[in-house]
Amino acid sequence: MPTLTKLRTSALVILSALALTGPLQAWDYVGHRIVNQLGLASLPADFPAFVKTPGAAERIAFLAGEPDRWRNGNDDLPLKNYNGVDHYWDLEEITDAGLKFDQLSSLRYEYAVQFANGRAAHPENFPAIDQTKNTDHAREWAGFTPWAIREYYGKLRSAFSYLKALEEYGTPEEVANAQANIIYIMGIMGHYVGDSAQPLHTTVHHHGWVGANPHGYSTWSGIHAWIDGGFIAKAHIKTGDMVPRVKTAEPISLAARADGRDPMFVAAMDFMLEQNKMVEPLYQLEKAGKFNNSKGNVEPASPEGRAFIEGQLLKGGELLGAIWVTAWRSAPPDTYLRAELIKRKAAAEAHATPKTAP
Repeated sequence: MPTLTKLRTSALVILSALALTGPLQAWDYVGHRIVNQLGLASLPADFPAFVKTPGAAERIAFLAGEPDRWRNGNDDLPLKNYNGVDHYWDLEEITDAGLKFDQLSSLRYEYAVQFANGRAAHPENFPAIDQTKNTDHAREWAGFTPWAIREYYGKLRSAFSYLKALEEYGTPEEVANAQANIIYIMGIMGHYVGDSAQPLHTTVHHHGWVGANPHGYSTWSGIHAWIDGGFIAKAHIKTGDMVPRVKTAEPISLAARADGRDPMFVAAMDFMLEQNKMVEPLYQLEKAGKFNNSKGNVEPASPEGRAFIEGQLLKGGELLGAIWVTAWRSAPPDTYLRAELIKRKAAAEAHATPKTAP
């Protein structure tokens, strides 16, 4: 048993180290775990019980780091190109392209066309790309996080739909597989919601302030990694300390919008617009030394820095729980699968019924 304990501890250390490598990660593995765990803590009592079992909860927490693992030490260019842009959304580039947030399409590829056209129309706002820093061939984009969140919401809603049909007419194995799919989607989705709650993932100032800098904010490229994990480790921020402050998740309104855009997408976009407002407060706290990141700093983590980081983690966890609840409660019946399962059951019953002699 002592050996097994050591192996488990070593595995956790390795996983944490892996999660800390790679560019532009929001929160480290520990921070992403916290967001997913806070999302779980926010779920109402009537949320499906299978999600709350210890095994499922640990799986959801572990999967919080999965999209970053797809990037760590990975030279698979198609995967890097596809995955990287979902982790951030540099809002300043939207306005630089002459676009308005209330006119962005809810659909990923329509938005891509909007942005590409806007970028081409305003070349003066976009300096030449340093190709040595464009290893994923994605610097041409402002990012896609709200679209990624909306797409995973759709996948989760679909999974809850077919789970309901399988619970009524499926086999125990089919139900178990559908539940496993839900757990996987919940965990992966949590990563992108966690990204959206890290202010440095909403701005071009993600690795230090760039361009005009009248307030003298830090240009230190390491600020991103320090906010993601260094300060969390220094402050010993833990899920359990924040759970008592988590609000019970309520569904997000899906009322039809006059502009025809998808309401869940708009909710995700609006959330990131709000987190972008926290970029300057973050840099102000850093300038005031509240993140204790100066060389050789051995003082305890500042309460101001802790409050800021915990506040962002809580926002991410609460939004995540709200999206999960919305997907569950709004999932429509999977009428196609239900009809197919009814036909399968009828065929099985007919086959099993003994024929009477003429």
